[in-house]
Amino acid sequence: MAQIEVRDLQITYDTPKTGERFTAVEGVTLSVEAGEFVTIVGASGCGKSTLLLAVAGLVPVSGGTIAIDGRTVTAPGPDRAVVFQEASLLPWRSVLGNVKFGLEMQRWTRDDRTERAMRFIRMVGLANFADYHPHQLSGGMRQRVNIARALAVDPKVLLMDEPFGALDAQTREVMGDELLTIWEREKKTALFVTHDIDEAIFLADRVVVMGRNPGHIKEIMRVDIPRPRHEDVLDSDLFNGYRKRLRAHLAEDMASMHLVEGAQA
Repeated sequence: MAQIEVRDLQITYDTPKTGERFTAVEGVTLSVEAGEFVTIVGASGCGKSTLLLAVAGLVPVSGGTIAIDGRTVTAPGPDRAVVFQEASLLPWRSVLGNVKFGLEMQRWTRDDRTERAMRFIRMVGLANFADYHPHQLSGGMRQRVNIARALAVDPKVLLMDEPFGALDAQTREVMGDELLTIWEREKKTALFVTHDIDEAIFLADRVVVMGRNPGHIKEIMRVDIPRPRHEDVLDSDLFNGYRKRLRAHLAEDMASMHLVEGAQA
């Protein structure tokens, strides 16, 4: 049995202005194995974040099912941790205090939660910043804290919604490389949404390509690039082949979007 099982998923909601029902995701079926790193990529509005949030239990489903380890998802749970684009740290807490927060909710003892929080703070390279507050950190450092906080509570599944989207290109590359290092050590099941093609390929065992109107899966592409991976793989013929394949999908969606907009004009 796969760890994440999505079967014939449909997500609809009422649009605020007209009150009409809008279908964001339809007919999505996806299985993710334990310890697998799967990225989701697609044009804006294809429902990739909606799918991720449904797996997190933060968006209700209209049809189909989502299950984690055979248990139907109906709400958020301790088996899943979500990392958003914005770090959403508690500004009045230090780095250590933020990472300890989830452990406090799980009622770890004071000494144990401090020891465990520091383990993950060291893992993301922030041991010297444990007493700093969020406003004293760069964007990349805040996301490292966010990742440490998510991992500290020991979720089975790590859900990441464009976590590096607000970072500059150089910091984003560094964070992607560091995330892979952490993932290879922890072997969490990861579902990662991104609009960046190179990021999607570099991180993934498989890339899920989503199309629009309504959101659906166009292709699931296996990435047969050996691990561990380093930045030099971005220039390889194999990587470039995957890149062209994904670009073709996105170009097709953009062309379709322009045709629809032209017809409506």
